[in-house]
Amino acid sequence: MRTIGGTMASWPGSLLRAAVPTRGFALQCAGAAAVTAVLCTVFVTGAGGSLVGQNVSNIVLFLAALTAGTACVVRAWRERVSRRVRWAWALVGAGSLSWGIGQAFCIWYETVLGQEVPFPSLADAGYFWMMPFTAAGLLLLPVSRQNLAQQARSILDGLMIAVSLLLITWVLILGPLVQQGADSRLGLLITLWYPGGDVVVLTIVLFMVARLRRGGRRPLSLPLAGAGLAAFTVSDSGYAYLTLLDTYGSGNVLDLGWFTGFTLIFLAARRPERAYAEQDRHDLTQPLGVMLPYLAVLGALVTSTFEVLRHGAHDMFVSWSRSAIILLIVGRQLLTLLENRSLTRGLEARVDARTAELRASEQRFQALVQHSSDVVTVIDAEGLVTYQSESISRVFGYDPAYFAGLKLTERLLAESVPVLAAAIEAVSGTAYATRVIELPMLHADGHRCLAEVTVTNLLEDPSVRGIVLNSRDISERKELEDQLVHEAFHDGLTKLANRALFKDRLEVALRRRSDVAILFLDLDGFKEVNDSLGHAAGDLLLMQVAMRLGEAVRDGDTVARFGGDEFAVLIDAVAAPGDADDLATRIIAALDEQFVIENQEIHVQGSIGIALTGPDARDADQLMRNADLAMYRAKSAGSGQFARYDPQMHTGLVERLQLAADLRRALETGGELEMHYQPTIELRTGQIVGFEALVRWRHPVRGMISPIDFIPLAESTGLIRPLGQWVLAESCRQAVEWGMAEPDRAMTMAVNVSGRQFDQPDLPAIVATVLAQTGLPAQRLCLEMTESVLMTDTEENLAVLLSLKDIGVRLAIDDFGTGYSSLAYLRRFPVDTLKIDRSFVERLGGSTPDAALARTIVQLGQSLGMATVAEGIEQYAQFLALRRMGCDLAQGYYFSRPLPAAEAGLLLQDQAALAA
Repeated sequence: MRTIGGTMASWPGSLLRAAVPTRGFALQCAGAAAVTAVLCTVFVTGAGGSLVGQNVSNIVLFLAALTAGTACVVRAWRERVSRRVRWAWALVGAGSLSWGIGQAFCIWYETVLGQEVPFPSLADAGYFWMMPFTAAGLLLLPVSRQNLAQQARSILDGLMIAVSLLLITWVLILGPLVQQGADSRLGLLITLWYPGGDVVVLTIVLFMVARLRRGGRRPLSLPLAGAGLAAFTVSDSGYAYLTLLDTYGSGNVLDLGWFTGFTLIFLAARRPERAYAEQDRHDLTQPLGVMLPYLAVLGALVTSTFEVLRHGAHDMFVSWSRSAIILLIVGRQLLTLLENRSLTRGLEARVDARTAELRASEQRFQALVQHSSDVVTVIDAEGLVTYQSESISRVFGYDPAYFAGLKLTERLLAESVPVLAAAIEAVSGTAYATRVIELPMLHADGHRCLAEVTVTNLLEDPSVRGIVLNSRDISERKELEDQLVHEAFHDGLTKLANRALFKDRLEVALRRRSDVAILFLDLDGFKEVNDSLGHAAGDLLLMQVAMRLGEAVRDGDTVARFGGDEFAVLIDAVAAPGDADDLATRIIAALDEQFVIENQEIHVQGSIGIALTGPDARDADQLMRNADLAMYRAKSAGSGQFARYDPQMHTGLVERLQLAADLRRALETGGELEMHYQPTIELRTGQIVGFEALVRWRHPVRGMISPIDFIPLAESTGLIRPLGQWVLAESCRQAVEWGMAEPDRAMTMAVNVSGRQFDQPDLPAIVATVLAQTGLPAQRLCLEMTESVLMTDTEENLAVLLSLKDIGVRLAIDDFGTGYSSLAYLRRFPVDTLKIDRSFVERLGGSTPDAALARTIVQLGQSLGMATVAEGIEQYAQFLALRRMGCDLAQGYYFSRPLPAAEAGLLLQDQAALAA
């Protein structure tokens, strides 16, 4: 039985430290150590006798080889890496299993048959193939890529190791074996094969140590596997030596080495993969890996020297081996010299390139500093200037020598010194701390400028050792910022404060005091100026208004323009409520004077709302809201008026908002709105020829609401459009229903159209859709509009009216005579009917101016081919006067008030109920 000779103490400490990456693996290591210790005790003490030791050794070594081989094969099966790594594990496992087969024959001879193992025998056939399989497996391991010089160096290193180990083995084992001889040539070859094969495998291990990839993933733990194979080398050598002396027998303490070798191979196969990289990266980067070839040569030299000293001479093999080693060392050194010369040239080239790069970088940095828009100044801890960039001459006009060797504070304005000193003190306690400040400076030409200075503490920087000041002239930027801020808070046309600045000053004033008042001003008639003279004239008017407002207010007050023709005045301190009224009176008087715009005298007035601080106005938003409400109250009272805010105005606003919400709901549901119809009478015959549709709103809480209250609300909120469309559809539907009852009477349905509805370019399309849906002939629908429709946006409204005429509907001007329409407008617009306002009908019956005006309107309509309708007739005299004038149609309570649809339908059936 062959042994490998070794104990637990032969395991390197590094292996023990590297072999415990996980708890499970640590338990396996501990178990292997315990079994090794037990076997060591059995073999050393000889407990149980030589026969027991022999049998125990045979069985344990068989199990160890089988276990190690199986573990390697299982690892090859489970490995999820390259095919080479899997084959490497498989071949290493095959070597262990081959050795186990040889051990099985040994057991057959010694334990079963009870005889000595013949030499050579079948057991040697199993032992023989372990080293070839293992060597092949190790050679399959992936190695790092190398250039040609590196490959040559690796080959020389491997040859140095191989020849050195072979020389050592020859001196210690192989030489004596050859000299002793053997019974047969085959026996001698097998005897020499075991230590020789171990030398080859150990050489491969050391060679792979030098060439395995450094870092990354490790497919095999070389320290564990290499230690096991090294143990085989020692054991095989011991076996050969003891065989030479004829003193070896199974159960020898050297058998413990083989067990240790298989145990290490088993642990290498069982070790978790993630532990390889850390261990191998640590082990393979040690200087020992580089020194391995020279250590092997040193060992060969020492061994051969002792051989010479012992025998006084050495054989030819030793001489040739030493000569080969010398040649390999010389070749290795020549190759190293060539590599060093190449490396030196490369390093010199890199140093030259790096030096040139650094020189270029230094020159570039110097150029950037000198031509930078920043001025770089370095001062020491005492404030003395140690460096001043030349860019100061370009930025601030000074020569760099002007500051050299002086304290920087001696060259600064007195007002800048404490600011800079505070910044330096703030950064001096912390390395690399920075502080940005703005310093007023005096330019070399004498003008003041503003510099932005970044103060950085580089006192601890060995290349600077000072406080660095990066300065730049920001005078232009500051002016631009101030200009942008001014434009952001001032009106571009009048240069007055805008809404944002006005509100900001109002909030500041409210924080300081409680006696603050504001005035909101809206010009009356400004739109007419824009429409008639153009926007350029309107801008000139606004500028003159701004000048007069500035002259009317006190010095501490703020005048602002909110946009359009809206202005505001902030009175910072109001001694008495009457002060705001006095200012409003002065403003109205100032505006009452004529404005001269483009050689034309223009008269505009203003409506002013006044709001004072109080319980209902504690912040800026509330105060501005109150002034706005008061301004609208003043505007409703007439031009050139002012009104002071009253809490009832807010109450009215809330009610108005609630009423608007209710109206919106009524339009959505449709159940609260209803139509009333007032008949139109032909004065000549007294017959009903049509109806005027009037909408009524029956509120569920407030009851019947007058159109005077909700129609203007609908116009201001935009609800007039859906309301008007509903009225149009309902009226047309009712007219069709009456027409079906009396098909021989072609009655006309008159529907009022608000000016807001004319803003809709699709109004003709809406009318056409309603007519198509209800089936009412277009000539039986009359749309009534006020004169204001003719006066505003004339071209757009004319296009809408022409489109309506193309549909076929009739058009009428309501309340004619109260506006400013001219004959030119009447000729341009396709109007069919003029409705005389009720104010001209009220005092008919005599030769009053109103009677003459009514007569003129009737004659005007006749001359233009238009029908005339008098509305508001309440007396017989009025009816008789209009019929004598030749008025065509009439409406009024004299005939009938507006009636619901059902009652109006009854009136059609019994016209005798009409007063005639």
